[in-house]
Amino acid sequence: MSKIIWSKIDEAPALATYSLLPIVNAFTKAANVEVETSDISLAGRVLAAMGLAEDELSKLGELVLKPEANIIKLPNVSASIGQLKDCIAELQGQGFDIPDFPENPANAEEEAIRAKYNTCLGSAVNPVLREGNSDRRAAKAVKKFAQNHPHRLKPFAENSKAYVAHMAGDGDFYGNEKSVTMEKGQKVTIALNGKELTTIDALDGEVLDGTFMSVAKLKSFIAKTIEDAKKNGVLWSIHLKATMMKISDPIMFGHAFTVFFQEVFDKYADVFAELNVNPNLGMSDLEKKIAGHAKETEIKAAFQAVVDSDNPEIAMVDSDAGKTNFNASNDVIIDASMPVVVREGGKQWNRKGDAVECVAVIPDSTYAMFHEEMVADCVKNGQFDVTTMGTMQNVGLMAQKAEEYGSHPTTFELAEAGTVTVTAEDGTELMSFECEKGDIWRMSRAKDIPIKDWIRLAVERGQIEKIPVVFWLDKNRAHDAQMIAKVEKYLPEFDTEGLEIHIMDITSATRFTNERIRKGENTIAVTGNVLRDHLTDMYPILELGTSAKMLSIVPLLAGGGLYETGAGGSAPKHVDQFLKEGHLRWDSLGEFLALAESLRFLGRKHSDDKLEALTAALDKANEGYLDNNKAPSRKAGEPDNKASHFYVAQYWAKALAEGDNAELAEKFAPVAKALEENEAKIMEELLSVEGKAQDIGGYYHPDDAKAEAAMRPSATLNNIIDNI
Repeated sequence: MSKIIWSKIDEAPALATYSLLPIVNAFTKAANVEVETSDISLAGRVLAAMGLAEDELSKLGELVLKPEANIIKLPNVSASIGQLKDCIAELQGQGFDIPDFPENPANAEEEAIRAKYNTCLGSAVNPVLREGNSDRRAAKAVKKFAQNHPHRLKPFAENSKAYVAHMAGDGDFYGNEKSVTMEKGQKVTIALNGKELTTIDALDGEVLDGTFMSVAKLKSFIAKTIEDAKKNGVLWSIHLKATMMKISDPIMFGHAFTVFFQEVFDKYADVFAELNVNPNLGMSDLEKKIAGHAKETEIKAAFQAVVDSDNPEIAMVDSDAGKTNFNASNDVIIDASMPVVVREGGKQWNRKGDAVECVAVIPDSTYAMFHEEMVADCVKNGQFDVTTMGTMQNVGLMAQKAEEYGSHPTTFELAEAGTVTVTAEDGTELMSFECEKGDIWRMSRAKDIPIKDWIRLAVERGQIEKIPVVFWLDKNRAHDAQMIAKVEKYLPEFDTEGLEIHIMDITSATRFTNERIRKGENTIAVTGNVLRDHLTDMYPILELGTSAKMLSIVPLLAGGGLYETGAGGSAPKHVDQFLKEGHLRWDSLGEFLALAESLRFLGRKHSDDKLEALTAALDKANEGYLDNNKAPSRKAGEPDNKASHFYVAQYWAKALAEGDNAELAEKFAPVAKALEENEAKIMEELLSVEGKAQDIGGYYHPDDAKAEAAMRPSATLNNIIDNI
């Protein structure tokens, strides 16, 4: 029997799984395919770290190194400290004997506890599972549907004042970067003033980057953006990715928070020190720390006075709840927030809930240049047209913790001023940097085998699609200069005949891609790991309305397959609505498409008529889902995620009943008949829970029985599915 691993994760996609997986299992077992779950949720990882559960993530980390790996990976929480603390508190409330999170470890025992919990922070899952490079694109049926049923993009004003501000290489990671390609494998030591920070085992041909963010220049830059926003009459917002870049970006967030409210932080410095206030955790954590303090009311009034002064308005992450852009570092997720800025016509929401033009502050210019050009393009040329725009496909370098997303163990907030050196075991000094106390220094890595595979995959996709292939590499960035040398070295080894291949800096590549998109033409963007994330949210949100509808395939280096189901950035809001109203608006199209690709992978490995028929029928079901517009409604009282699963089951069974495989046709004909004849009754039962609050026993660690009952409210549907 063939096996597919389905990840048990968090929030809205986890809720959807309670409804979808019984359907999937009922259909796939007919073709001798077993679907097993693996708990890599934040709660599951916390319990594993504390020795109270199996370490499923490590097991999957071993599986992706084997050719039989076939994993469907749903989006998981990349936890901030605030989210991790909330998860720990919930588990403690459920009776699990686990310690509190030591925010400021005071002894060796607390240091050890903190080290265990640190393994659950940020992007803990993806670097373990992504043992291959990324192939992300819109399925043709999905793209066609979006063009025929366009979602709304808001127009840019004729004289729009929206813009992106970045440090332009002056003291940022881009400007300070140095990069080398290792000529042999050996140990490499990173030290500050001769004191070792860490040692790594570098491989032959590996690209190592060192760089730092000057905190003094960062603070000056933030202060200038506030002044400029005031002059330009625009809303002010900061855009970072503290969930993934879990060391560097919360620190940058904290500096921005402090600069904006400098007078408050200066005036109450003693109180904040006494209460262990950490600006990196944002206003929500600060308010918890000062709660009950004698000066609580006074401090809150001081913050409000800054907001009410002549400073620019701060963008809101939730106007109704009064949450500003400074509420928590994990609220600020650039690859989710910047597409919204473009979608809304260069606007974000103010305290009154009005959408107004903004400056998007993205300190490091490395990736800000992409967002700067996206906004500038729309200011100049107007909003994109969903009905005619072409598509961006992406081939992303991410295998073996490539580039910045694998940099957490080599990112440091420097404890003193001085020289950071990167030295090889043979005594060669590879790089050195003169830094100030508090600067953020980091090393990023990209190994040679993943780089070569990335180039191979780009050529393969180019040959399949017959469209231009653009490597987004900037010869003026130290890292990219090394990567360009790799591309020029390895390209001749692959069949590039007839291909149009370009190497372009970020601004030029964005411009080239957008010009083609506006003409309805398609382009393959070949990018590094972090830029992959930015592009594969920005373009799909504009093209399709959501990045969750993208095919996200990771051909693993060992020969297996990892099938990702899209982004989960809006998942928390979906859960909030479900708990309040019993309505889950999460769209499982990403799961449907991933399952089809996963089955196709099995079909290539095992020549099997049933498997082929099952996959072909699911393809038809997915087309039917799109053509009949069965995506969940956003409003309670209308069909939601549960109903969309029912319709896919109905279309899948019908396709099998009418298919060429006689055995499956005989098996699923009565199923299709029952689903069709009972449609009205099933929909009535599914809609009966709409508008009613739901109790699932926990946010991070739901009670399985309660969650399944909430997500499978139709006894009629359950009876049909469970008896296949």
